[in-house]
Formats: sequence, structure tokens, C-alpha cells
Amino acid sequence: MNEKIKGYLFGALAAACYGANPLFALPMNKMGISMNSILFYRYIIALFIFFILIKFVKKVPLKIKKNQIIPIFILGVLFAVSSVTLYDSFRYIDAGIACTILFIYPVIVALIMILFYGEKVQKGIIISIFITLFGIALLYDGNVQKFSIKGVFIVLLSALSYALYIVKIKTTREIRRIDSFKLCFYALLFGLVVLISSVNFGANLDPLNTPNLWLLALGLAIFPTICSIEFLNLSIKMIGSIPTSILGALEPLTAIFFGVTIFGEVLTPKNIAGIILILFAVLTVILEKAKKEVTN
Repeated sequence: MNEKIKGYLFGALAAACYGANPLFALPMNKMGISMNSILFYRYIIALFIFFILIKFVKKVPLKIKKNQIIPIFILGVLFAVSSVTLYDSFRYIDAGIACTILFIYPVIVALIMILFYGEKVQKGIIISIFITLFGIALLYDGNVQKFSIKGVFIVLLSALSYALYIVKIKTTREIRRIDSFKLCFYALLFGLVVLISSVNFGANLDPLNTPNLWLLALGLAIFPTICSIEFLNLSIKMIGSIPTSILGALEPLTAIFFGVTIFGEVLTPKNIAGIILILFAVLTVILEKAKKEVTN
């Protein structure tokens, strides 16, 4: 049971860290750094930090087995595709709408696990998924300035890629046996294949020419990337893919927290209602899983 509690804690921390994305990415974008360049720096700096941690702190051998290369490569590509498509969708639809659509991924995770892996999901968890989606929809209000079918399709691709990433960690035996830090390192390394092409192999890469930009890029690499991926992988292994994906609903709450406290955004009654619904849904999932553990 202690491992389960840690799994929920790691899932919540992963969501909170990932929700810090706007705190670092938005100021960089306002300083003239393109979204593709931001993603590239996020990955390359995180990759370097992971290497230092693995080599000199954890001292885990970087060697992996031949049968682990392809599964990890697929994992890295899925994670990178999810990042690139989400950022790309901002060109066609409002970021708030894109983030709302993105959080359909818990439903996709649940459907994949039920249809292809025979996982039985309690009625309460299915209800919690839809309460979560409704609560997230309440977090975003205001006039929609940009909207297109193309943008919706791109962000749905992002949600599908992220859902497949979560499922693959839980269901692939070769991946489950890899040290978490080493898994993160190689997922980022293989994900760079997608990101390098997105900046035209460096030709379209915007330089970080001020100390502030480097600090923001470092923060982006540490919190929404290293901490988020590490906690996410641990959570999936401890409590499963569906509960972890639902805990991901805490990500927009973190984004709203930073929006209100740092960027001066206003928290409306509609937002507060959304927050209450999300917290209720997440608590329901935790209690449902705890009840199942006790009865088993």
C-alpha cells in the first residue's frame, strides 16, 4: 500500500511539474524564441543533465539490451511527437482550447487498455474521467480568437501520442525492467530525432543569446521535463496507466496557479468550479483504487 501511495504522489508531482511549462516557455516565446526551438533546448539540456546524473550520481551503466532499443525508440518518438504537435496546434487554435482538447488522453488511455489489453475499469473511474474533462473545460473561458479543424486534428494527434506513451510504459516488458533514469535518458535521446527535424537540423534554431533565456531554458529542462518524466514513469509503474493519466488533470491547475500568481490572470467562479470538479474526480479515483486494493 505504501508503494501505491507513492505512486499517486508521483503522479500528482508529474502533473504539477508538467503544468509549469508556461512559466518558462511563454517568456522565452515573447523574447523571440520559436516554439520548436524552445522544445529543442528543453530536450537537449535535459538530456545533458540526465547524463550527468546517471554517470556521476546514480552511477547506472548506460548500456541497454538489443531487445530494448526499438521499444525505447518508439517511446521517445511518441513523447516528442506529442510535444511538437501540441505546440504546433497553437498556430491554428487558441492555446486554452488546445489544452482542453489535449486532456481527452485519459479517455484514450482507458479505451486502449480496455479494448486491447483486457483491463477491467470500474464504473466510478469512467465517471471520474468525464467529470475531469468537464472540469478542465471550465478552466478555460474567454473569447476564442483562433479555431480550425486542422488545429483540432493536430492536438488530437498530440493526445493520442501521449496516451500511447503512457500505455507503452505500462505494457512493454522490456521497458518495465529498465532503470527509470536510464529510460528517461534514452526516451529524450530518441525523441531528439523528431525535434532535430522540426528545427531543420539546426538551420531554423533560434540562439539563446541572453543569460535570462538560458535560465528559462534550464528551468524548462528541469521541471516540466526531467522531474515530470521521471515522476510520470514511476507513477505508471506503481499504480498503472489509467490512474496516472487521470492525475494528469492536475497539470492545468498548476498552469492556472502560475497564471494567477505570476502572469496576473483572473480566477473566475467558472474556473473555481472546474478546479473543484477536477479535485473531486481525482480523489474519487484514488479512493476507488484504494477500495479495490483492500477487497483484493
